[in-house]
Amino acid sequence: MNTEKKPSYNVNWQQEYSENIVGAAEAVKQIQPGMHVFLGTGCATPVELVKALVARAGELTDIEIVQLLTRGDAPYATRELANCFPVNSFFISANVRDIIQQGMGDYTPIFLSDIPNLFRSGRMPLDVAMIQVTPPDENGLCSLGVSVDITKSAAQNARLVIAQVNPRMPRTLGDSMIHVYDIDFLVPVDVPIIENPAPDERPGTESIGEHLASLIEDGSTIQLGIGRVPQAVAKFLKDKKDLGMHTELLTDSVIDLIESGVINGSKKSVDRGKVVASFAMGSQRLYDYIDNNPVFSFNPTEYVNDSAIISRQNKMVAINVGLEVDLTGQVCADSIGHQFYSGIGGQVDFNRGAARSDGGKAIIALYSTTGGGKSRIVSTLATGAGVVTTRGAVHWVVTEHGVAYLHGKSIQERALALISIAHPDYREQLLKDAIEMKYVRAEMSDFSGRITVGPKQARTTMLLTDGTQIVIRPIHPTDEPKMRDLFHALSQGSIYTRFMSRMKWVPRRQVQDFVFIDHRNEVSIVATVPEADGDDIVAIGGYYVNPKTNRAEVAFTVQDAWQSRHIGSFLFKQLATIARRNGLAGFTAEVLDENKAMQAVFNNSGLNVQSVMKEGVYHYEMNFD
Repeated sequence: MNTEKKPSYNVNWQQEYSENIVGAAEAVKQIQPGMHVFLGTGCATPVELVKALVARAGELTDIEIVQLLTRGDAPYATRELANCFPVNSFFISANVRDIIQQGMGDYTPIFLSDIPNLFRSGRMPLDVAMIQVTPPDENGLCSLGVSVDITKSAAQNARLVIAQVNPRMPRTLGDSMIHVYDIDFLVPVDVPIIENPAPDERPGTESIGEHLASLIEDGSTIQLGIGRVPQAVAKFLKDKKDLGMHTELLTDSVIDLIESGVINGSKKSVDRGKVVASFAMGSQRLYDYIDNNPVFSFNPTEYVNDSAIISRQNKMVAINVGLEVDLTGQVCADSIGHQFYSGIGGQVDFNRGAARSDGGKAIIALYSTTGGGKSRIVSTLATGAGVVTTRGAVHWVVTEHGVAYLHGKSIQERALALISIAHPDYREQLLKDAIEMKYVRAEMSDFSGRITVGPKQARTTMLLTDGTQIVIRPIHPTDEPKMRDLFHALSQGSIYTRFMSRMKWVPRRQVQDFVFIDHRNEVSIVATVPEADGDDIVAIGGYYVNPKTNRAEVAFTVQDAWQSRHIGSFLFKQLATIARRNGLAGFTAEVLDENKAMQAVFNNSGLNVQSVMKEGVYHYEMNFD
């Protein structure tokens, strides 16, 4: 039985369109000094045409190379050829980074969604588009394959189109076709499509992936940006259900998620059932998988990156990267100081769209440090650094140390949240800087070393009898306002039984002592319910370790309206689990005689419980053994 795959193109195409077929050297003879030449994007870079063009370097000058990002060699991007082939890139890929950073090439910062109109309007004229396509099918249609993005617009607006026609290019479906008669010269080649291996992981990658996955709900539609950080989430999505994908970039990670049924697009509100993308960079396995596969819809950038279309997806989650984030939330993503490094790309397009989506999340993910060990969470951006996502537009920031939500938060709340997910080696200095810059009140210096996110293992959920789901999680440095709300909502009786005092309210300093803890010797967990303005805290439980006894004093508080619903018992059991994990021998507690509810929690805990009454107060000792 012959299992060889039937070609998805007209096998006689070279005979039918012979009048348009030339060799690469002949085709590039049409390029004259002073022209603007666009190169196809990513792994669809027409390498044979590039080689032929560079071979003419001695007879050409001022050929502006316009590109988004390209893969493979860039022999035109050298010091010797800088006057012959000046580079102008919308996104700085590794193969042209050196020449641009030397000041011998140009970078044009622009939102990816705006580039097609730049071509259409003539503000960036294109004389030639050098692209790579599949051979034409029976209807004369060539697929742009792994690179539709801005390549289709470039081909539609260039005066001359030269196509490297390659039977190894996968035939992608969607708005991805160009008619053979819209191509001026067809250059047959039979070469492998450039592969883009997955980058090696570095320490912290998996933790970032786990944190990102925790933000993705079932039924979400996701976008994963370029680089190892956004792609790190894929392996942690295996237990999710009914995800969709609307993204610029596809990598190999999508295959297993589709085949396992995690990504099926059944909940998408736009392009239901389709995986929408504009370009792909991966292995031959990916290229074989997307070839003629109706699951995929490849579309131009003006559609994929349209924030209005993105926003129409319910639960749209956009994950992009930053190079630096300052304590106010400004995100630099295209430069390291004054030195340009990458590009704006689609970060702002997807950030805007996801932020406006019903239930959407706009996320910036980054390692807490550079490869050289410098903090990426910084007091102020490096001199010359550009802001890609403004402090007013940033929502979620994720590092390997946790998750910070910034949107609608004050400068102090932002600074504390970002310090808590910075690398531990830099938190003390960041706090000092924040106080000096008046971002944070001076009194916060007392909590140096205690601005941190609790361990994710402490997170769990509780289902009440009426179906309400309560989330139990470690307290976060940005919870101080919500904690004040909790204590203000307590009745005088609840305040008295919890604090054994007739005070009218809980002082701010005492609230801060609950919030700013080290999560080792002091542990605080809160019970939360979702509200429009974020989680409301309805209960708190915590303990304080006595190192001399290896026991901890435990207590909890439940808002009056939520009492008698077993929340206190659940908090106590979770605290006992955490304490056991931390090697403690047991708990102690002091409970007023009239506090029957707390006594019941302890007495029915299943622990070895002993209690002694002294002057109206029960002194409890509870052993884990």
